[in-house]
Amino acid sequence: MIDYGLDLSAVERALALPDLVAEGDELDALVAAEPDWSRPTPAAGWTIAHQIAHLAAADANVLVAVRTPEAFAPEPEDADVVAAAGAALPRAELLKRWRTGRGVVAAALRDLPLDQPFPWHGSEVTATLMVPLRLMETWAHGQDVYDALGAPHRPTGRLRHVASLGVEGRTLSFYAAQLPIPQEPFRVELTGPDGETWTWVPDDAAQRIRGSAFDFCLRVTQRRPLAETGLTAVGEDARKWLEVARVFL
Repeated sequence: MIDYGLDLSAVERALALPDLVAEGDELDALVAAEPDWSRPTPAAGWTIAHQIAHLAAADANVLVAVRTPEAFAPEPEDADVVAAAGAALPRAELLKRWRTGRGVVAAALRDLPLDQPFPWHGSEVTATLMVPLRLMETWAHGQDVYDALGAPHRPTGRLRHVASLGVEGRTLSFYAAQLPIPQEPFRVELTGPDGETWTWVPDDAAQRIRGSAFDFCLRVTQRRPLAETGLTAVGEDARKWLEVARVFL
């Protein structure tokens, strides 16, 4: 086998970073054109302003974790309180804060050494993981805004990052639901936005998930109940996974 000295983590980060930026820019275009940020979103008690405030606060937390890890609080602040404080800001100020913050975060994650871990709410992560995590959160909270405005959320190839996190989050899903963690392999087959098939793990796995990547991402980010997706499962554990699926605690 030839070793080309290729750092796959570096490749993954290089591929994901433009997608993170694009995801933020797409949501930016939507909310910048909407004058009324007091419109409610599907998240109880959260308006469009709350959603943007949450994203801005999370970006600020990433910068603290990266730049001054010793000052990073291990326990997250109350998300409702933080979002409410940000939502109280003038719309133009909040939009500027979010735009500036996400740009700085993208640059910081681009320049961070790949082997340099930093704290993140009871654990440690690297830039390779944080880039898709920020993309996933931007996409998920963006979905709430799209739903609030009744606007279609066009699926893109960027969903592969979210879907990958969802697949990796299987153990987390069972753990959070206080269920035994299945030990046998699962196969996931998702149809991407352009009709391509995205697959994970063995061909012969008895536990199987099939459906569109968009539906899978909606489910693992808990933006849609299972009954409102076209996802199908083969195997008891696969069905249970879809019932409890999540990518965050």
